[in-house]
Amino acid sequence: MAKAFVVAAPASGSGKTLVTLGLLRTFRKTGLRVRSAKVGPDYIDPGFHAAATGAVCFNLDLWAMGKAACGALLGQLAREADLVIVEGVMGLFDGPQGAEGSTADLAAALGLPVVLVVDCSHQAQSIAALVQGFSTFRKDVDLAGVILNRVKSDRHEVLLRAALRGGSPVLAVLRQSDSVHMPSRHLGLIQAQENQQLEELIESAASGVARETNLDNLFQKGTDFTNQVQVATFVAPAQRIAVARDEAFSFAYPHVLDGWQKQGCELTFFSPLNDEAPDLAAEFLFLPGGYPELHAGRLAGNRRFLEGVRNFKGMVYGECGGYMVLGQGLTDAQGTRHAMAGLLPVETSFASRSLHLGYRQLQTLGGPFPVRLRGHEFHYSTAIENGGAEPLFHASSAAMLDLGPMGQRIGKVMGSYAHIIAAEAP
Repeated sequence: MAKAFVVAAPASGSGKTLVTLGLLRTFRKTGLRVRSAKVGPDYIDPGFHAAATGAVCFNLDLWAMGKAACGALLGQLAREADLVIVEGVMGLFDGPQGAEGSTADLAAALGLPVVLVVDCSHQAQSIAALVQGFSTFRKDVDLAGVILNRVKSDRHEVLLRAALRGGSPVLAVLRQSDSVHMPSRHLGLIQAQENQQLEELIESAASGVARETNLDNLFQKGTDFTNQVQVATFVAPAQRIAVARDEAFSFAYPHVLDGWQKQGCELTFFSPLNDEAPDLAAEFLFLPGGYPELHAGRLAGNRRFLEGVRNFKGMVYGECGGYMVLGQGLTDAQGTRHAMAGLLPVETSFASRSLHLGYRQLQTLGGPFPVRLRGHEFHYSTAIENGGAEPLFHASSAAMLDLGPMGQRIGKVMGSYAHIIAAEAP
């Protein structure tokens, strides 16, 4: 049994990721076994969590996985920890339109208390109204306390504490620091493995947390979370699976890979950027999403990798960036076209940028997948030529808006822009 709580915020940009990293590293330094999870379909924040704790971070997505699977994954983390910290997504009550999936929904479903990180840089007494509103908006959400972030001075702290007197307890007061910054790019933060100052960033965040936080008090705010029955979120498509893994293909959900291994599958990993070929003895090849558009020239010249994909005898599946690499060509942001594997009749371009973002309900039209899946789409590239193959899915949004056919499949080769999160819960 481990203590568990959620770190949330009124809105994106409040600093909850840095605060979470500081908490994870600081509690770890006390000797506790600390694990973490991230609400929603985010790929990048979990990499930072893993760097702070030294252990894998799972996504908990109530809309895509359902309550039972989220509880099982959190229970798995709890079996290996003394404390599990779950970082929320966006604002506390923000989620898919007309469906459960917000951080508040997850906290209520699993009985987890919420610690609210408030950006105080542009407010003083008004914080009382904000915190009162968040603490009373939903009776099924337990607001355990607040962390005052980006406080500018001692005088500023006095004003904030006075305004909150008699309300939600103040658990920490973290000072404004212009030197602690998390660089970003078009899909969010720069990936953890690409950040050269990663350790310095985490240590800086931990230093502020350790200095300004009563760790024992915060630890006791967590609820005791018990182990729950394991639930498979995504049935393995084969017994031996080759998985691309490097800075260009890093968007593979840990809960999916971990779940496949728990089903008895053998996973082998290879790096396309290092011109490695997939394991030809595998029965299924998985090219996850990532940032192939940033490395398109290098990938186009890696003949061993491309020939390995073309000669693979089993099923070949690409998600988002992996789907782009299975196509005929990829045009980068500078307008230069790079030839890709040529296995699917799709031509993609990052020069013609258009944001595609949202949850996806997927009806499988072919391939080894369950009939009904839930996933997520988040990309700026566009398919400028798309035809000559059967669709892989029929897609709709979380709000049941029909999006039509999605992806492509020819024989044993298939892919789409969707990232599969889980099979639809019964």
